[in-house]
Amino acid sequence: MSLDTPSRGCRETPVLKERGQREVFCGLTGIIWLHRKMQDAFFLVVGSRTCAHLLQAAAGVMIFAEPRFGTAILEEKDLAGLADANAELDREVARLLARRPDIKQLFLVGSCPSEVIKLDLARAAERLSGEHAPHVRVYNYSGSGIETTFTQGEDACLAAMVPTLAPTDARELLVVGALPDVVEDQCLSLLAQLGVGPVRMLPARRSADTPSVGANTVFALVQPFLGDTHAALTRRGATHLPAPFPFGEEGTTAWLWAVAQAFGVSRAQFETVTAAPRARAQKAVAAHAATLNGKSVFFFPDSQLEIPLARFLARECGMVPVEVGTPYLHTGIVGPDLDLLPEGPVISEGQDVEKQLDRQHAAKPDLTVCGLGLANPLEAKGHTTKWAIELVFTPVHFYEQAGDLAGLFSRPLRRKALLTAEAAQ
Repeated sequence: MSLDTPSRGCRETPVLKERGQREVFCGLTGIIWLHRKMQDAFFLVVGSRTCAHLLQAAAGVMIFAEPRFGTAILEEKDLAGLADANAELDREVARLLARRPDIKQLFLVGSCPSEVIKLDLARAAERLSGEHAPHVRVYNYSGSGIETTFTQGEDACLAAMVPTLAPTDARELLVVGALPDVVEDQCLSLLAQLGVGPVRMLPARRSADTPSVGANTVFALVQPFLGDTHAALTRRGATHLPAPFPFGEEGTTAWLWAVAQAFGVSRAQFETVTAAPRARAQKAVAAHAATLNGKSVFFFPDSQLEIPLARFLARECGMVPVEVGTPYLHTGIVGPDLDLLPEGPVISEGQDVEKQLDRQHAAKPDLTVCGLGLANPLEAKGHTTKWAIELVFTPVHFYEQAGDLAGLFSRPLRRKALLTAEAAQ
């Protein structure tokens, strides 16, 4: 296995820290992938009609569908303090659980409106858990967009679960972060072939498979935005395995090797298990690298995936990162990716969007990765963009998705080349 560290990575690069106007979605967006992952859970947003419209638009829920999320609408009388919001919440929860006996986990999700009126959803969750135990466990977390970026919704959700996990003394691997089922199956298959186990997932697909945690638990993150969950697991005594994130062939190999070493897997066994999928991943990425090689890329802060993705694009696709912006920089989590990211790009944390737009315009990158709110204006000015949120909704982890991940970046450039050629005719 070859994983050459550049002569100088970016871990010690001075970070440009900005605190100004930001362009991000709110944490409610995370419900869209969490409700698909957790099959007997329900996410009840305590918020306004705007929250409901956001979720329905993002999820594309048909009118006759039975989704595992909904909104307890706060009306004007609630916001004005003319109604007992807790009594109305209790009534809505009771009605929901009577109609949906399949629900085993209920998440009360705070929003901007519920936080503005200081509705104590933590106390409500404790009260409702007592009322509906043992059939249903009720949690709460904040999905408010006032001070957060959208992937923090998943982080807050998983962090809320950690204190309730049963204790264990068993030595187990805990894989932390929501993955599409097909990707999770690939991950578990690779770990099983390596002989690593027992392996637990957080979140689990069903509440009956919810993991335990203790001082002998070793956990590996598959999403770089899980800072609060990382801290909560550490407080429970679990040990974090630092590793590059499993994006692309190199990142996946490094992630698996970190796990393999922790569980005593030999190098020979590792090479035997990973050789074929690594070759497939390299071939799939190479098909897109021809388009990406030598092209510059600029990351606006959005999903917190930016640093691992910049590492993947620089080292496996030959792109040149100009600036890698991220909402929050947690070196304990993304440090191994910073070590592999070649020296050169500006590393920025937070955002002052006007100043960052000025830097982007001056750099004239070949590709700009940004949120929806910036993409259309930038396209109108002639810039080629990639929506950052698509990188969260699309299966992109591990070997079999490496080519798909590279394709997400090559397609905008190919489209731009075709349009330019047509315009020249």
